[in-house]
Amino acid sequence: MADTKREIERKYESDESGLPDLTGVAGVAAVLDKGVAHLDATYYDTADLRLAAASITLRRRTGGSDAGWHLKFPVAPGVRDEIHAPLADTVPPVLASLVRSRVRDTELLPVVRLRSERDVRDLVDADGRLLAEAGVDAVRADRLLGGDASAQWTEIEVELADGGDPAFLDTVEKRLRRAGVRPSKSTSKLARALAETAPRGKGGKARKAGKTGKAGKAAKDAKGGPAGSPRSGRGNPPDAPVTAGDHVLAYVTAQRDALVALDPAVRQDAPDSVHRMRVATRRLRSALRSYGRILDRTVTDPIGEELKWLAGELGVDRDREVLTEHLTAALDGLPRTLLSGPVRTRLRTWARARRGGSRRRLIGVLDSKRYLALLDTLDELVAAPPLRKAAAAEPGPTLAKAVRKDFGRVDALVEAALGLAPGQDRDLALHEARKKAKRTRYAAETAVPALGDPASALVKSMKTLQTGLGDHQDSVMARLTLRELSAVAHAAGESSFTYGVLYGREEQRAADVERELPQTWKEIKEGTAV
Repeated sequence: MADTKREIERKYESDESGLPDLTGVAGVAAVLDKGVAHLDATYYDTADLRLAAASITLRRRTGGSDAGWHLKFPVAPGVRDEIHAPLADTVPPVLASLVRSRVRDTELLPVVRLRSERDVRDLVDADGRLLAEAGVDAVRADRLLGGDASAQWTEIEVELADGGDPAFLDTVEKRLRRAGVRPSKSTSKLARALAETAPRGKGGKARKAGKTGKAGKAAKDAKGGPAGSPRSGRGNPPDAPVTAGDHVLAYVTAQRDALVALDPAVRQDAPDSVHRMRVATRRLRSALRSYGRILDRTVTDPIGEELKWLAGELGVDRDREVLTEHLTAALDGLPRTLLSGPVRTRLRTWARARRGGSRRRLIGVLDSKRYLALLDTLDELVAAPPLRKAAAAEPGPTLAKAVRKDFGRVDALVEAALGLAPGQDRDLALHEARKKAKRTRYAAETAVPALGDPASALVKSMKTLQTGLGDHQDSVMARLTLRELSAVAHAAGESSFTYGVLYGREEQRAADVERELPQTWKEIKEGTAV
């Protein structure tokens, strides 16, 4: 088993004077000497330092109060989620799985050993409650992979107590700054160790972190925040996109990064993680389809099919979850006089029918060779994009043309749907219009940096249309489910009255969307300026 906690800490440069007196800090009633802890940590990574490039640390540590394996993911500056597993000789499988989207099939190796003498002080309030732990670390770093250099330094670390107010760290920092202590230039010991033990260049001078070489880049990325991929930086578009191809690649790279970064959250069943990963998959697939004049579709279409497969696997639970929430809310809105029979029980049973099995299936998908191969393919796409001639063109006209083409498809589908009589054919046509509206929205998102307000306005309009048509499709699916539940209830000798009431309300909901759609669409068309 692995335990997760949120770690909020700040690091500071230190000289030989040690920790300044913190007894005058507001809220601190006492500073307790907790002695010196001897910590010995070995950090693991791939040979090309993929975890370090994403500001992720994986270590095996002995000594102190939390000996064991620690895996840390960046959340925000100074904030990380730490996952702890018991001490073992090899990387625990539960932690290895959480870095698989970055490591893939590459071996995790010891890269740096850090030995620290930590002089610990507890900052407590008047009730003896721990506010933060402050320590002075005398650190020795030894390179284990890619060289044998060593480095030594001293730093101050202040870690907030579990559940503490982050504002307390601001108060402590003010006191430290008055004493001449300054924040560390590095966000982690590992980043500093990688930078200071990086292999020396031909001239005998140590390379600076982030200037040249994989090790330097890893240290730089670890300072600057999480990178999205194990191979971030290779073939990535420039920071300020210039050409049409730059803009599309920036969007594609961002979605690839999101897929990789969300993988651990999905494995941990974090709230909304599956939905966000599915959205990133759809955004990426839409961009590849919309911008076929920029990225060669003979190369990207097969990738799109794999993304479609992944989105489908991610949606097995999500669609049922959304529908369950909708029907539960609809039941909650009914007067008690309209409730007849064990409707809630039936709905809960239906909702849970495949949950356990589908969850195991999803983890299997994320561990599959097919999924990992897809991630490799996306890395290759970003590193060596199949650019067509239009990729070198000015972004404004080129991107606008692609967005207008997608918008034209939505227009044709909406108008066709409005020309049909209410019923199954119109339902299907509106569903297709919704999917194309989503694609147009993502195409416009890609173009926002180049086109500005007109593209932003179209994103907003397509989201409005998508929401309305999504409500309509939810109503269609809800009615199918209500018919299924009603049939089961009837066969069991239960009343089907409430299912009929809900069905009628869903019909009215869809009719409302269809009635408002002509005016909504007219306003969208009049306001579109891309």
